[in-house]
Amino acid sequence: MKSLIAQSHSLADPEVQLDVINNHSEKVKNFDKFQKKLNEIGLFPLLPTGIEIFQINVGYMCNMTCKHCHVDAGPDRKEIMTRETLEYCLEAIRTSGIETVDLTGGAPEMNPHFRWFVDEASKLNKQIIVRSNLTILDTKKFEDLPRFMAERGVEITCSLPFYNKRRTDAQRGEGTYEKSVKILKMLNEIGYGKEQEGLRLNLVYNPVGAFLPADQKSLKQDYKERLWKDHGIIFNDLFTITNLPISRYLNFLLTSGNLEEYMEKLVTSFNPSAAMGVMCRNTISIGWDGTLYDCDFNQMLKLRTNHGAPDHIKNWDLKKLNSREIVVNQHCYGCTAGAGSSCGGSVT
Repeated sequence: MKSLIAQSHSLADPEVQLDVINNHSEKVKNFDKFQKKLNEIGLFPLLPTGIEIFQINVGYMCNMTCKHCHVDAGPDRKEIMTRETLEYCLEAIRTSGIETVDLTGGAPEMNPHFRWFVDEASKLNKQIIVRSNLTILDTKKFEDLPRFMAERGVEITCSLPFYNKRRTDAQRGEGTYEKSVKILKMLNEIGYGKEQEGLRLNLVYNPVGAFLPADQKSLKQDYKERLWKDHGIIFNDLFTITNLPISRYLNFLLTSGNLEEYMEKLVTSFNPSAAMGVMCRNTISIGWDGTLYDCDFNQMLKLRTNHGAPDHIKNWDLKKLNSREIVVNQHCYGCTAGAGSSCGGSVT
């Protein structure tokens, strides 16, 4: 028990996380390294299909401390992207022709340059996605943001672990469900979620426990029926995202004794079709300090872009990034299990 506690306390170190993931993966019957699985289907080395999404993690600061968070975000995190780094991002967006700018965190709204950056990106006529936890919009400092984003046509993609209070509050803290419902109603009032208004409102489902998400299409229908019946809430789409064994969720799996079983689910559920459509093939992830990663999960494990590709936004080179080899490891099984998983939901 002492060794388990000591191990869980050391999980802030990405190298330790990788060691833990790899060690438990190897215990799975008929285990193969992820690279070998890709090689068997002709996908190794894994290459981009062309960067379409510019995903920026503008900081790890958040008003919440969710149990499943792979970012380990919270109110005590000080990592925040500077305006200088955001300027580099804007220059890359201007010169690259990439159409989608995806802002994440932490709570991206807490970056002090958030409004300025959204303004500048909207002038470039890009599709802007903001990944919100909803509850941040229920505070006086940020209560103007829904209308601010609506006026700039921002797409809001927000977390709602389940359509009832018990399971939502279990994952994200007491009172989360009621605050989320309040904000969703308000977003509907200003036009979000209504097809005729063109303001897209998407929900994100993460499993509460150590299991894979249910079928996305069926779950979307369940959410639509329950949220409309119980609260009169509407939304455009629902994305199911598999929890990857990283950071806080990895700690949960360890302390609950579920890590080995969960890794077995991921490894044995490998889907070649999902592997072909993983998000790292059309997305680039920019860390709060400007470091470049193949995806947000690699960012948390400090696995920066490699194989001769630029590894910082200052050195942005779209041609080199589009021809890079994507860095993979055992955690990648999380994006290829079952229907697959990406920031845009199921892959297949």
